[in-house]
Amino acid sequence: MLGPRPKKKLGQVFLVNEHIAEIEAVHAEGKNVIELGPGRGILTKKLCEKAKFVLAVEKDETLYKILAATMKDKNLELINADFFKLGNSVLEKYKIDIMVANVPYNLSSKVIEFLIENRLQAVLCLQKEFVEHMLAEPGTKDYSRLSVMSHLCVRVTKILDVKKGNFTPIPRVDSAVIYLKPLKTEITGEESHIINLLMQHKKKRLRNAFIDSRHSLGITKDDASSMSEKLRNNESRLFAMSPEEILSTAREILPLVSQKSSKVQ
Repeated sequence: MLGPRPKKKLGQVFLVNEHIAEIEAVHAEGKNVIELGPGRGILTKKLCEKAKFVLAVEKDETLYKILAATMKDKNLELINADFFKLGNSVLEKYKIDIMVANVPYNLSSKVIEFLIENRLQAVLCLQKEFVEHMLAEPGTKDYSRLSVMSHLCVRVTKILDVKKGNFTPIPRVDSAVIYLKPLKTEITGEESHIINLLMQHKKKRLRNAFIDSRHSLGITKDDASSMSEKLRNNESRLFAMSPEEILSTAREILPLVSQKSSKVQ
């Protein structure tokens, strides 16, 4: 078997089922692809068979050297680097159309944020529970900040479930392959921050969730209580509100908080 032992600190588990890699690679047909963490190269090989060009970014120097020595595909370029330190300029430089990757579970949120920020489509293998949170609807137990941001910013389609036995070493959980297409929703960093604060108190009514978020918003309890009266959905529970309602609420809150802060200054 190709490669050294997986490194736990990098969250390494390697796909061993070529059929799953083939299903993922279909979506790279004729495209310029970026792969995060090629690992032992099972998906990389299938991507090179389908894609116009493949840029594979491997952080592990040992794995990178093995891949560089064994994979000689003309449409493949390997980079030994931390993907997130490359910056989004790499997408423009290589004219990347899509990301196709089996993502280390500990990088899932960071990868989704990157894709949303850069409006890049992707086919990803992620932890199944993470995918369930992405797809969760209002009023369900898995509904969370991730659900809200996913519904607002991307269209997520599940392609297939992947049992844990398809990886080595065998992880404790199953995975799922999804197709992700960015939407055109514009959400500022401030709006995203407010959504995050509110959804930390998702079981509470909006009024109380807002008041409980006051310290992070830099306002007093009295101010928060007063402002909460102006919110249209202040009696609604966060977990029952639609993503659009929560975004609208964040946009209501932002000027109220900004106005108070400017008066204090």
